[in-house]
Amino acid sequence: MIMKTNRFRSKFREFSSILRNEYRHIFHDAGVILIVIGAIFIYSTAYSLAYKNEVLRNVRLAVGDNSHTAQSRQLVRALDATPNLRVAYKSSSLEEAKRLFHERKINGIIVIPSDYEKKIMRNERVNISIYADASYFLMYRQVFFDVMGSVLYSNSQIEWVRFVAKGAQPGQAAALSNPVQTTIENMYNPYGGYATFIMPAILIVIIQQTLLIGIGMVGGTWRERGLYKTLIPWGEKRLSVIPIVLGKSTAYLSIYCATLLYVMGFHYKVFGYPSNGAAGDVVLFLIPYLLSCTFLGIALSSLFRRRENSLLLLLFTSIPFLMLSGASIPQESMPQWLFQLGRIIPSSSGVDGFIRIRTMGATLSEVSVQFWTLWILSGLYFILACLGMRGVLLRVEKGK
Repeated sequence: MIMKTNRFRSKFREFSSILRNEYRHIFHDAGVILIVIGAIFIYSTAYSLAYKNEVLRNVRLAVGDNSHTAQSRQLVRALDATPNLRVAYKSSSLEEAKRLFHERKINGIIVIPSDYEKKIMRNERVNISIYADASYFLMYRQVFFDVMGSVLYSNSQIEWVRFVAKGAQPGQAAALSNPVQTTIENMYNPYGGYATFIMPAILIVIIQQTLLIGIGMVGGTWRERGLYKTLIPWGEKRLSVIPIVLGKSTAYLSIYCATLLYVMGFHYKVFGYPSNGAAGDVVLFLIPYLLSCTFLGIALSSLFRRRENSLLLLLFTSIPFLMLSGASIPQESMPQWLFQLGRIIPSSSGVDGFIRIRTMGATLSEVSVQFWTLWILSGLYFILACLGMRGVLLRVEKGK
């Protein structure tokens, strides 16, 4: 019993020593502070400010009104009255409108045919041409849907006048001209905005990437300065790898727990992102996510001989990891084998589960697949981290 107690105390002293050393190297290294602490505040704020408008406003259009009638002018007014579109030019020809488009002065073209009013009065079908910039998907979506909404509104007004002229009461005419009314409610994204859609995923990926890069930089510094030799005192056995891994991981987990309080609390409230899930479920879900990211970072750090290697290897992976998570590119649009391969990255399950809880209001049991996947990854990367540290210590020991 006494031997077990002494062994526990010895391991705890090793753990405490590693923890203190890791804190010292984190807070005495300006580069690591910038990555581990500053980058989260900088990137989360910068991206949120860039996307704060949520939807595109005042998308510029050119309208070619070849009809020059009361009905066509009513349609133009309806287009200009929408909050997202602005009729910036009234072109005399399609060629002039094309020139404005190629000069990037407009983002869409509407052409009203010369027989617009005549066909409407005859109750015939009218073809209105819509040219939208499909190279910019958000712009294309804004132009197409708002123009269609304006056309439908203008048509209902024409029908209303027609029914009133036939003797119908205004209320009856309104019901006949617009028999089916639609009510659109954007679930989980009330503004239908891009920021609410993409920012939760970006925040989760930022947490992972800053952890991996920061841990890698500290690990590279240890290799550059030969600090791993201090873990193998002369004439004594080297420290056990488990206290080393636990000490290092505890340092980063404590820092990121404080950081997440800011992100999930203050940052979410300032920018108005949906917070539908229970706070307890969010915390419980993020525990295995942080653990898996931290252990993966420690495992990778054992491979770096220079602190710059971490930046060179991991910085460019942010966009691929975001894509593999299924946030920016739907899962259905990528090869299944590629999506399944991406599951070995913590951010894939982390982004999916976090959005379901925080944005969509799911419970922890409803994201059990993602939750247990992260725990499995935590165990796997913990083993790899221990093996990586053991390999580093063996190499240092042989070099003595």
